[in-house]
Amino acid sequence: MIEKLKLIEERYAELENKMASPEYYNDPSAIKKLAREQKELAPIAEAYREYQRHEKAVRDAELLLKTESDPDFREMAREEIESGKARLAELTEKLKLLLLPGDPNDGRNVIVEIRGGAGGEEAALFAHSLFRMYSMYAERRRWKCEVTSVSETELGGVKEICFIIEGEGAYSRMKFESGVHRVQRVPDTEASGRIHTSTVTVAVLPEAEEVEFEINPSDLQIDTFRSSGAGGQHVNKTESAIRITHLPTGLVVECQDERSQHKNRDRAMSILRSKLYEMELEKQTAAMAAERRSQVGTGMRNERIRTYNFPQGRVTDHRIGLTLYKLDSILDGDLDELIDALRTADQAERLRSGSEEE
Repeated sequence: MIEKLKLIEERYAELENKMASPEYYNDPSAIKKLAREQKELAPIAEAYREYQRHEKAVRDAELLLKTESDPDFREMAREEIESGKARLAELTEKLKLLLLPGDPNDGRNVIVEIRGGAGGEEAALFAHSLFRMYSMYAERRRWKCEVTSVSETELGGVKEICFIIEGEGAYSRMKFESGVHRVQRVPDTEASGRIHTSTVTVAVLPEAEEVEFEINPSDLQIDTFRSSGAGGQHVNKTESAIRITHLPTGLVVECQDERSQHKNRDRAMSILRSKLYEMELEKQTAAMAAERRSQVGTGMRNERIRTYNFPQGRVTDHRIGLTLYKLDSILDGDLDELIDALRTADQAERLRSGSEEE
């Protein structure tokens, strides 16, 4: 590990020198690439530099303890050694986490699809609640949230909704939301006050770049239609909505949010590209041994990952056994505690898997 850290620190120092050199500022693309690499290496390099400082301080204190006869100085040296070694242990664990291979998709924007599952209208109403939760979470993190298509119900729910979240690290945090979300509550339409259980499925896809996944135009069937909705200004009077069918796979994507047919087509192509990209990733993952997968991972679509219990005001994430009694604030977008716990569990599992392979 130390040898790898030395190489990273050397590369980071090289980047610092290059970023300080005026010659690179004549090439915006080069300086952008250098800045991105420097930002990626910064947490590791800075933690390793702190590790080196504490390591030197411990060595100096140990030497002082061997050569100094004054009791006060010897006591100071012992305290320095004790605190320094404790900090070195903390930094060692931190560096192990930082050296874990990152998900190449973590820096991407995400495409989120929410669909009502079992429970009819109640599931559709909760699907709308989940969309509200994610859009408020995006707002808290200063991400941009844009709806691309939605199918609404008469009571204000959504049968399904697709939206894009754009922002730094969006996929790294949102990927843990994929799976089946279960709600337990008394519906407004339930006269006897019985608790109903409904489900909603959430799929989170990394947005694929056009250069990563080429699509043969002859494989596409493109149809136009008028946007549907509750009426008023949100319904187009022209056929600007787009439906694209990928004939080899049967995938169908719709986009009706934009007034421009051209913009809707671009958005629909982006979503289709991401779905095909995800299918290819799933093929690669399926080829790997099941035991190599993380226990937390990103959640399978048919896996119940979380329960929202309204009578008890609690949210339980079943993957890590975490229960929080703050349902209202979570539904208002306060998701960081949940997502941080999932990220920590994922890191711990990857550390365990890595140590077993060594």
